[in-house]
Amino acid sequence: MTGSSGGWVEAFLEMMSVERAAARNTLTAYGRDLSDAAGFLGGRGQDLATAAAEDIEAYFDALGARGLSPATAARRRAAVRQFYRFVMGEGWRADDPSRRVEAPRKGRSLPKVLSRAEVERLIAAAAARDGAQGVRLACMVELAYASGLRISELTGLTLAALARDPAYLMVKGKGGKERLAPLNAAAREAVKAYLQVRDVFLPKGAPNPWLFPSRGRAGRLTPRRVGQLLDEAARDAGIDPARVSPHVLRHAFATHLLEGGADLRVVQTLLGHADIGTTQIYTHVATDRLAEVVATKHPLGRRK
Repeated sequence: MTGSSGGWVEAFLEMMSVERAAARNTLTAYGRDLSDAAGFLGGRGQDLATAAAEDIEAYFDALGARGLSPATAARRRAAVRQFYRFVMGEGWRADDPSRRVEAPRKGRSLPKVLSRAEVERLIAAAAARDGAQGVRLACMVELAYASGLRISELTGLTLAALARDPAYLMVKGKGGKERLAPLNAAAREAVKAYLQVRDVFLPKGAPNPWLFPSRGRAGRLTPRRVGQLLDEAARDAGIDPARVSPHVLRHAFATHLLEGGADLRVVQTLLGHADIGTTQIYTHVATDRLAEVVATKHPLGRRK
């Protein structure tokens, strides 16, 4: 396949789909990023197959000059680098034109995290809402915080998955990968209470398989609706709604585990992170929190 730029891209995307189990959105993003690079190189009389190191360097420089967000520019650089690693592995090129280009350091914002007390207030505020609505929302918060579920994983739970009061959930995460997610006693009790009122939310007609059914078109609660309900509970709890989201509960799960002494590899497994580097950001949050405790609670730290 030497010299076939379009064929290389097609083969790369097929590899990402089959061997890496990349999601459809991920494949679309990779294809778009490589198309962007090919368009730039075409203006220099090159393509992905013939580009030299200076061409790729010029493309990377141009990304910054085009006013793209740092995240978008970094993703496009990463797509090009992965593409050329694949091309070299296939033996279609003897060199990697992206290798000599130094990747810029991209600052990574620390995740928003709620304290344990704030999570407790949020759960209490959710449970205090009227009737079945409150029981359902408290159940969702308890599940997300106890298991570190992504919002798509939470709304995608089936009734069958929790009908028998399991101690663990089998969750299908990104790329179709499965992992075990633990359920603590509080979450299991919240599920039991919710199952007694679940019928209130069932749409009329056909049976509904989802744990959190809805009368909407999807047949289940949407991530957007869950976010709206959390905003309402946050206001009731006296917490800025901007600090609360389903993903923030996942962050709290990870950070509180690390603060409690959990091993980083264990937290990586529980979160379903493929790369431990993604999990390591929580160590910075936990370290900052510990430093704050020392500074404010230790007798010497309070000296002026």
